[in-house]
Amino acid sequence: METKIVALANQKGGVGKTTTAINFSACLAEKQKKVLLVDLDPQANATSGLGLEKGFGSSIFPALLGEAEGRSLIKESGIKNLDIIPSELDLAGAEIAIARRDDYLHRLKEAMDPIVESGTYDFIVLDCPPSLGILFMNALNIADEVIIPLQCEYLALEGLGVMVDIVNQIRDAGNPRLHISGILMTMYNVSTNLSQQVVQEVVKHFGDRVFETLIPRNVRLSEAPSYGKPIITYDPHCVGSAAYRNFAKEFLKRQKEHEAEMEAETLPTLSSVVASDASSTENNLPVAE
Repeated sequence: METKIVALANQKGGVGKTTTAINFSACLAEKQKKVLLVDLDPQANATSGLGLEKGFGSSIFPALLGEAEGRSLIKESGIKNLDIIPSELDLAGAEIAIARRDDYLHRLKEAMDPIVESGTYDFIVLDCPPSLGILFMNALNIADEVIIPLQCEYLALEGLGVMVDIVNQIRDAGNPRLHISGILMTMYNVSTNLSQQVVQEVVKHFGDRVFETLIPRNVRLSEAPSYGKPIITYDPHCVGSAAYRNFAKEFLKRQKEHEAEMEAETLPTLSSVVASDASSTENNLPVAE
C-alpha cells in the first residue's frame, strides 16, 4: 500500500478539526496503520494534544525553507504506530518567509517527498491551519484527499461551499489526485433538532460524501487534550472513543472501496481485449495478390 496523504481542512475555526486530527490518527494507529501526524497550525494544539510541549524546536518550518530534512523533524508520540512532526509559534512566520519564493506552493511537497517515498507510513495526516493562507494551500497541493470536519450548526455551513471550490481549483491547477474523501459532522447534539436539521441539509446537498459517523459533543473529548492524550487512551470506553473508532473504521472501508473502483477503471474489460486482439489479427492478415 502506498502512502496516502490526508488533509484535515476547514478555513473556519472551532469545528473540531484538530480534535479530529489527533483522534483519527490515534484510531488509525490502533488499527495497526503506521501514521504520521503533521501539525501545520502555529497554535500547535495537535502537538500539545499528544503530550508534546509547544516550542519543542522541531516544527516543519526549517524544512519549508530548505534548511532541514523533513525526516529529521519526526518525533515519537508515545503511542504505538503514531509519530508526529510538531508545531510551534515560529510556523506563523512561514506565511511571509515562503511567500518570497517562486515555488511557494510547493515547499511542503519538497519537505515531505522523502518521507512519502520512504514508504514508512500508511497515512500522513495534515492538521491544516484554519485560514486560507500559504500553509493551507501547500497542504492541499500535496494531499491525496481532504476530510472536512463540519460543526453541526448553520453558521458552519457558510464556508462549506468555499472549501469545495478551493479543492476543485487546486485539483485543476496541478494536483489531479486531490478529492474530498468526505465531510465529517462534529459536535453533534442528539437532543437538539438543530443538529439533526444541519446533518439533513448537508446530506441533501452532498449525499454519500458525508460520513455516516457522527462525532458527538462529549465532555471527555474536551478534557483529553489538556492531559496530552487522544480520547482512546484518556477514556477508552466513552462515547467519544466509540465515535472516532467508528469513523476510522468507516474511513478505511471507504479507502478499500475507492481502491477497488480505481482498479476496475484501469483493468481492461474482456470485450475490449477481444476487440483489440481481433483488430490486431485483421491488421496482420496477409494481403492477397
